[in-house]
Amino acid sequence: MSLSRRTLLVAAAGTTLAACAPTTSPAPPVPTAAPVPTAEPVATAEPVAPAPSPTPTAAPAAEVPAPAPAAPAALPTRAFVTARYADAVPGAWGLDVPGVLTTLPRAAAPAVALTFDACGGPGGSGYDAALVDTLRTHGVPATLFLNARWIDANPATFESLAADPLFEIANHGTAHRPLSVTGRSAYGIAGTRDPGEVHDEIAGNLAKLTGLLGRPPAFFRSGTAHYDDVATRIAADLGQRIAGFSTNADGGATLPAAQVRRELLDADPGAVVIAHMNHPNGGTAPGLAAALPTLLAAGRTFTRLSDAFR
Repeated sequence: MSLSRRTLLVAAAGTTLAACAPTTSPAPPVPTAAPVPTAEPVATAEPVAPAPSPTPTAAPAAEVPAPAPAAPAALPTRAFVTARYADAVPGAWGLDVPGVLTTLPRAAAPAVALTFDACGGPGGSGYDAALVDTLRTHGVPATLFLNARWIDANPATFESLAADPLFEIANHGTAHRPLSVTGRSAYGIAGTRDPGEVHDEIAGNLAKLTGLLGRPPAFFRSGTAHYDDVATRIAADLGQRIAGFSTNADGGATLPAAQVRRELLDADPGAVVIAHMNHPNGGTAPGLAAALPTLLAAGRTFTRLSDAFR
């Protein structure tokens, strides 16, 4: 059986920072994306006077343009989020709290969702090209959670990944912080301290990715994948679905290849698997390369998160 999510994370607590280095001080507020402007009014054509009755060849009325599509509603501002949740008290904290999706819906359950984090920052901005090449070789789709700092450090790689229909790009936060409204931390990484900082952590990279992709990403995962249940409500207000996990395949990029292989082989149908794509010298890529042929030969299928959660 696959090691439980809790067991792996406790075991890796001392070393998981190798995959996603902590920030040494709280990140400054991130400017929010400009509100989406409302649609411009659509002018109708000037009315056409009816032709005099004796004239049988009067011109037909001018065609009125169709109304423009309505502009999408603007996302909540930092000020709105701060005011709305100023007195909210969290009732839960951890990996699996209300608002976090940890397994695929029943209709997609025969498949498995592979998700890979790229955390960015000191020690976390590498790129595991071998891992991505393995996915491409076998035609296996995946959802890639990219942090804003990792994108800034790997612009050409980002463009290549974003252009590949095999992959879905998702939001891994602006400064890779646990999502809390009270300053909770995880694995030594300081969490957001209030609703405004929760907004910044989500919205900063949401704006970046929306600009780069031409559309907003559908899914979000925080640094360390820890949340309180007020923070998950804020994420929902910002149009982000939070992806947790049911199988931790690489223990924060600390597990050897043989154990990564075993975790992948033991993942149940319907699992959401978390691993990392920012440590090319770790065991994740060789473990994946060893597991995929066996899984595919056994008929296991894979899905991007957006294809499963339609």
